[in-house]
This record gives sequence, structure tokens and C-alpha cells, in this order.
Amino acid sequence: MRFSYKLSDAIHILAYIHINQNNDLSSKAIAGSIGANASVVRSLMLDLRAAGLLTTRQGVATPALAQLPENISLYDIYMAINMTHQLLHIDPKTNPNCLVGGQIQATLNHFYTDIESAAYQKMQAISLADVIRDLVTNDQK
Repeated sequence: MRFSYKLSDAIHILAYIHINQNNDLSSKAIAGSIGANASVVRSLMLDLRAAGLLTTRQGVATPALAQLPENISLYDIYMAINMTHQLLHIDPKTNPNCLVGGQIQATLNHFYTDIESAAYQKMQAISLADVIRDLVTNDQK
């Protein structure tokens, strides 16, 4: 199973830009912090810009948050990035002739919808400012 780190990386990018606003904000510098390729950073930054969370200027490494960190929720960031926006996945290849295999998709879909709804509500309650505050606090320990 392959995991996507896009959400984590997008949050990382926005926090990095806010915390390091007077330092090198090139995609290469940000990629060095994430441990990724600069093209990954540029792709995520395009998504964040398209969603109105980031401002950039071509040819100049001066990205900036388009909104205050308090006004950007983790849900906003999640919805901004180009990925499948489904947290939980159900195996579609079960045996329809089996009591469990024939019903598991519908049953889990009901429960998964409730779980995802709760997760999205929690993501809406956590701001980028909360993440930044925690990062700065942990750095001082």
C-alpha cells in the first residue's frame, strides 16, 4: 500500500514559508527541509496558490501566505491539494457470493462516511497557526 504525503508536505510548505519569511524561500530550500525534490514543492505550491492560500511570483523566490495562518485550516489545505479526497478506502474486489463479501462495501461505506465527516470537522478546527505555534513551542524545548 502506498501512502501520500501531500497533505503533510503542503502543511510543511506553508509553515516553513511563514516561519522563514525573511530567509531563502526558494523551492530548493523548502525541498531541503521536506527532504523532497524541488519539483514536488513547486507542484504543491501551484495547488496552494490556486486555492488562494499562497501567493507567488514567477522567477522570484518570495512566496507568502495569502491569508493569516489563523484563517487557514488543515481542511482548507487538504482540499487545496490535488489528490483523492477520501480518507478511507474499501476493497472493491470481495466475493459477492459470500455473506460478508457481498455486504461489506455497503456496510463499511456507512461507517466510513461518518468517520470521514468527523475527521473533516476536526481538520476544520485546527488552523495553520496551531501547527506553527506547536512547531515553535517544540523548538524551544
